[in-house]
Amino acid sequence: MATARGPRYLLTSGRWCHGLQGVPQTRALAALVPGVTQVDNKSHFLEKRPHRQHPGILQLPHVRLPEALANAARLLLHESAMPNVEKQVQALTNYLWSRHLPVEPEELQKRAMQLEKKFLEDPDTPQTEEKLHRAVLHALRKTTYHWQKLSYNEGLSLVYMAARLDGGFAAVSRAFHEIRARIPEFQPQTLMDFGSGTGSVTWAAHSTWGQSLHEYMCVDSSAAMLDLAEKLLKDGSDSGEPHIPGVFFRQFLPVSPKVQFDVIVSAFSLSELPSKADRTEVIQTLWRKTSHFLVLVENGTKAGHRLLMDARDLVLKTREKSPLDPRPGFVFAPCPHELPCPQLTASKPLACSLSQAYHPIPFSWNKKPREERFSMVILARGAPEEANRWPRITQPILKRPRHVHCHLCCPDGHMQHAVITARQHGRDLYRCARVSSWGDLLPVITASELSPSSAEDPPEN
Repeated sequence: MATARGPRYLLTSGRWCHGLQGVPQTRALAALVPGVTQVDNKSHFLEKRPHRQHPGILQLPHVRLPEALANAARLLLHESAMPNVEKQVQALTNYLWSRHLPVEPEELQKRAMQLEKKFLEDPDTPQTEEKLHRAVLHALRKTTYHWQKLSYNEGLSLVYMAARLDGGFAAVSRAFHEIRARIPEFQPQTLMDFGSGTGSVTWAAHSTWGQSLHEYMCVDSSAAMLDLAEKLLKDGSDSGEPHIPGVFFRQFLPVSPKVQFDVIVSAFSLSELPSKADRTEVIQTLWRKTSHFLVLVENGTKAGHRLLMDARDLVLKTREKSPLDPRPGFVFAPCPHELPCPQLTASKPLACSLSQAYHPIPFSWNKKPREERFSMVILARGAPEEANRWPRITQPILKRPRHVHCHLCCPDGHMQHAVITARQHGRDLYRCARVSSWGDLLPVITASELSPSSAEDPPEN
């Protein structure tokens, strides 16, 4: 079958700052797999690896908590003798998942003015100022989400541990795996966890980079949470040697503007801040203290995704005042671009999320494997050219006889539904797509970006 003249596509195995010798990495894909395109099956991009291990695979098998952490959590909950724990855990889980961002004062004022105008135009509404004021407040209470700051005392901290320690560990482990898989040479020495809670980020980071990390800074406003996190490090006791050395706890961010960390994490914490102004201040502070990666994780809901996109845009578009590190920021994951999120600008906005399977803490009610659905943004110092810009698979792959359906977020800032077949797109791309999963990258770059010596033209059948 002869192919029409046009862009041809090639699979390749580029890495951070390396890629193919002398070959720039892709920065835009107007059309990823048009029907006339074939893949160069002579590229040898797999380096003799099987297709199921292609360089875009980022999935993790079922994540399991370190045994010492799971045992400590079970011990602490058993010693607390807390009644109706299962019901409290389920109630808190449902509440956290359904949570929305607080309404900003400006938006609240706008709604109040609209209601007042509506009531003034209604002849059946009482017109005295006091009664009108009461009517507006009553309507606002019925139509406005009532956001409340959670105050984590000793009891609620234990319930949060039982509800979220394992799922939070799974989500952050997946985020760290993305960095390690794509940049195996990266060896961070310092990490800060903002809103550290039960300390799951510290355990996940130690599981990922334990050989190089020597300082973990845990910051949380709740003294009860910090105390619980420290006990979990010491087998559930107040004394003894911690399983992870070099962990420090504090209730406030480091004051010195010169203190920086290789990796900074905020997992499920930005949504606990009461206003956009507070989130803006915290994000700018965290980014200023970031020397390599800023990892942001929230629930995989529309609210969580929108919050992360706001944080992403803030870092990308705001000029830093007296930065310690002059390198700009770019999106390392999951977006293959710095353009507006196509999921948010669609006619029906969707949450861009990932799913990570994990084994929960084996409480009596909690024994079957689960899935943690979360959204993340990993921002990095440097230039976008330093990272692979491969399309991200944004939904579960649909495998059908002799074809595969892939929903992709592409480097040109658009979503694409690609139907990939071996006949039209080549055996390599088809087999890679078939073994890929939600959250993986599809390793495709345009052949026009390769030098003539780097690739051969695909054969025409």
